Amino acid sequence: MPTIQVEAEQLLNAALQLPPLELDQLVARLQALRRKTKVPRLSQPESELLRRINQGVPAQLQQRYNALRKRRRRHKLTRLEQQELLSLSKQIEHLDVERLQHLAELAQLRDLSLPDLLQQLGLNPPEPAYDQTS
Repeated sequence: MPTIQVEAEQLLNAALQLPPLELDQLVARLQALRRKTKVPRLSQPESELLRRINQGVPAQLQQRYNALRKRRRRHKLTRLEQQELLSLSKQIEHLDVERLQHLAELAQLRDLSLPDLLQQLGLNPPEPAYDQTS
């Protein structure tokens, strides 16, 4: 396809000669083109790491953990529930470690320090989702 040089003013004058529907379509296509050039593309590894980083703790696991912590604060945990709470704490801690590993991998891909990556992503250093006294 040959390349042609067109001044912006010439392009605007040509666009003004289009019927309204075609002008609307041209504007929509130009806006889509602008969005494509404006938004940085993520590599597949970056996309996958961000997906994993943003997964979080599964809702069912978090709900059960919260319920057991609430019962513990009321001193109503059975021995079995105490063991379950400890197990859930370990699972959540493991998920936090995995998330931190993914963050470290992403920082390495982007050639950033971990604090710089957290700042770039608008994240505060994570607080544990588990209770260390469990």
